[in-house]
Amino acid sequence: MKKREIMRIMIGLILLVSFLSIPFMSPVKQYFSIPNQLTLFEKQSGYALPTFANTNANIKQDQESLTAFSNNIVPKESGQSSVFYEWAGLPIKKVDVKVLEDFKVIPGGQSIGVRLHTLGVLVVGHHLIQTADGKMSPGEEAGIKVGDVILEVNGKKIKKVEDVAAIVKEEEGKALDLKVKRNDETFNTTLTPKYDEQDEKHRIGLYIRDSAAGIGTMTFYHPDSKKYGALGHVISDMDTRKPIEIHNGKLVRSNVTSIEKGSNGVPGEKNAEFSVEDESIGNITRNSPFGIFGELNQNVKNNVMDKPMPIALSHQVKEGPAKILTVIEGQKVEAFDVEVVSSVPQKHPATKGMIIKITDKELLDATGGIVQGMSGSPIIQDGKVIGAVTHVFVNDSTSGYGVHIEWMLQEAGIDIYKDGKRDEQKAS
Repeated sequence: MKKREIMRIMIGLILLVSFLSIPFMSPVKQYFSIPNQLTLFEKQSGYALPTFANTNANIKQDQESLTAFSNNIVPKESGQSSVFYEWAGLPIKKVDVKVLEDFKVIPGGQSIGVRLHTLGVLVVGHHLIQTADGKMSPGEEAGIKVGDVILEVNGKKIKKVEDVAAIVKEEEGKALDLKVKRNDETFNTTLTPKYDEQDEKHRIGLYIRDSAAGIGTMTFYHPDSKKYGALGHVISDMDTRKPIEIHNGKLVRSNVTSIEKGSNGVPGEKNAEFSVEDESIGNITRNSPFGIFGELNQNVKNNVMDKPMPIALSHQVKEGPAKILTVIEGQKVEAFDVEVVSSVPQKHPATKGMIIKITDKELLDATGGIVQGMSGSPIIQDGKVIGAVTHVFVNDSTSGYGVHIEWMLQEAGIDIYKDGKRDEQKAS
């Protein structure tokens, strides 16, 4: 091979290595870490923008909704503004900044009892009945599957189990026209009850349920709208493992009686008592992947942090120390130390936005870490509500996931942006 060809190959390799190393050069990495857009709240502490090329950058802003100094911007009043990075006297980057109106919520931490009534009745199993032709399930013969929801029978809307039983008794074995919901589809089918020779009644051969109950933790309460959010995750049926579509529901206070400690591989659990006959503190109108939501009919206090607090958007959450509010005995809400191990600045709603680790010795001694019933416990960092505890890691009971408060507020029907739109916090 000629020397000239060898030199050409070597130069090509050097250029290739140089090109591939560009993303790892410090100034370039700094540049790409600068966001194109930011959303902040007025009257809140400043936000530190990433530096660029050490200290050689100047930041200038073109409107009066915020103040910029060094690499910090402080929101003053709601409105739109822009921040310009300058280097060596030349503009190199523009950051659009949206300053939202001041917004606060009251953090929760209270242990709550939940009672949900399903939309229609939920099919949770097939029941074989003894007929003259042998054992069979009329419901299964009609194509009804576990997890289906029976919405109507013979044109009548179904709200509870007793509604179905009354129609079956009235029709005395006649074919029934059912309207059924399966996932996102709705269809009609015909089910003919069969005479059960053992019970001497006509039966449909289905196990059905119209309600569910459980415990969790209140996350936040918005004093202006009376809206609240709790749990931080969807409530699913214990048999079908599918999310429960609700017709309505109620919220009551609950009393933590004991705790089964969690360990690696086995999640712990809060044991609590409540009665569905207790006075309701609010309704439940929505059961979503981000928790349960509705409106409270009375003020609730945690006696720890009862004053309205600002919130942090996902890009404002930092790795480091924080606190959660939760109950480990009776109805007493306490603050415990945790650490935000990681947080993802999310552009779109997602349930697993943070990883948190319990660091408080008292809480670890009492619970072993994150336990069932702790879901919804608000996470507080730097005087702001940043999210809620949602799930525990099966192989590490001291750690688990958290959801950003931003998405819970959206699910609660609270528009912190005032125009229903969220500016993406993205880098170029």
